Amino acid sequence: MSAPAVRPAPGAPLPGAPVSGAPVSGGRPTSAARPGYGARPVPGGQPAAPAVQHLLVTYAKRGRMRFASHRDVGRAFERAVRQAGIPMARSAGFNPHPKISYASGTQTGVASEAEYLTLALTVAQDPARLRSALDTALPDGIDVIEVREDAGGTLNSRLMMSEWLVELPGISPEAAAVAAREFLAAADAHVERLTNKGVRRLDARGAVLTMDAGSGASADHSDACAIIRMVIRHTEPAVRPEDVLVALRQIAGMTPASPPAVTRVAQGVLGNDGLVGPGQPPAMAGHAGAPARAPQDQAPQTQGSQTQASPTQAPQDQAPHHQALGAPHHRTPQHGAPEQMDVP
Repeated sequence: MSAPAVRPAPGAPLPGAPVSGAPVSGGRPTSAARPGYGARPVPGGQPAAPAVQHLLVTYAKRGRMRFASHRDVGRAFERAVRQAGIPMARSAGFNPHPKISYASGTQTGVASEAEYLTLALTVAQDPARLRSALDTALPDGIDVIEVREDAGGTLNSRLMMSEWLVELPGISPEAAAVAAREFLAAADAHVERLTNKGVRRLDARGAVLTMDAGSGASADHSDACAIIRMVIRHTEPAVRPEDVLVALRQIAGMTPASPPAVTRVAQGVLGNDGLVGPGQPPAMAGHAGAPARAPQDQAPQTQGSQTQASPTQAPQDQAPHHQALGAPHHRTPQHGAPEQMDVP
């Protein structure tokens, strides 16, 4: 009579199974025998130095750099702060990065005179000297306009709207003014745009605060063309100038002869004399306000080829505080390596 089978205790290895840590067939150790296997590395070294200074950087995307994506611009700034020797505060973890906070950038193909980011530094620096060193280290077309002490707060909370200039080749200023009046008189202007979340339906009219039309030289200076200046609130989802152009085509049948040239000229909140950027005194700033609606029983007032959307619109002789379009930006010739910043 055979002996009864013995059932192994719970958790005990089965008969013939290799012992944990012992080499298996072929001499390769099991996972438990491999040194460090499954153990999560612990970061060592000294803790990251704290930030003692925060600087607000205003920069422009010009020329060919308007085709650079937001990620490309971020890589360019990370490389520039390293080449300029700026003492940046860095994030913690296994892959630390310089602490740079970016505002929402323009889409690819759009130029800008008013882009913003903040830098966190471990050693206080002179903003003017840092501006020169950072501008030298950046590629041509990404130009640092100003560096100043940052008052604090997130950038997107201080950037409520943008002012845009749109050049319309093949459109006369008179036709653009008529289209602007019809657009402002509309109760709404729904357009559709394909996003990564599918087709989104947007009200382009609801996001536009002001709009006026004028004339100016085209981007290639070949001939004059119509130019539309408009202020668009930052909404979610965002309404872009291209959405407004689609609405203008639907409402007024305005179709440029070639792709329009779009430039962001200012960002901030609406003040007494136009948009007030995040680095300007807060006393000048007003509030975001509601979108200006043209009266339904009365056409908007016009002066020449310009259309006044509402009393909140800045007068034409008091331009918003931004660098004039087309103004040449000259870099100071630098020889050799960029100037290094003070590091203890």
